[in-house]
Amino acid sequence: MHKKRCLLIVDIQNDFCPGGLLAVARGDEIVPRINRIMGRFDLVVASRDMHPAGSSHFKKWPVHCVAGTPGADFHPGLDINKVHCFIEKGTTLEDDGYSDFESTNLDLAGYLGSQAVSELFVCGLATDYCVQATVLDALRHGFKTIVLADCIRAVDVQPEDGARALQEMQQHGAIIITSEQLDI
Repeated sequence: MHKKRCLLIVDIQNDFCPGGLLAVARGDEIVPRINRIMGRFDLVVASRDMHPAGSSHFKKWPVHCVAGTPGADFHPGLDINKVHCFIEKGTTLEDDGYSDFESTNLDLAGYLGSQAVSELFVCGLATDYCVQATVLDALRHGFKTIVLADCIRAVDVQPEDGARALQEMQQHGAIIITSEQLDI
């Protein structure tokens, strides 16, 4: 079976972009770059938080990405027509929904395995939360995992949280490149 490269787009949603309820500074700036690179992959998967109203997750964070609200929608600039598979996470009252590999509507590890994915390229929001959790889980599942550093943005609750998250991902085995290095 042909080995495939997959682009995993994490949480490019209205509430995580400028103007949203839990906005990541300059989070929308990565959207055009992600759109440009989608065609370089055999498979494109996109995740999004889909929290129920009253989620326990909102004890830690402001209310955001509530199912059925415009904030939970993908950023309007993201070309979702090129996405092959969608993942919803954080869908129960108890689930935080950080990683694309846990408590989702799809067994992502099983799906990627069934699609013969050999390399998983990760981009999206936010570096120091959902991207980091997803990358660390991908590595635990045995995927060769590459983080596209110019296609992510951090919350940086504390200064340099994003840089520390990247360092931890790399220490666990993730490869860090930019989108310009894709074909090298």
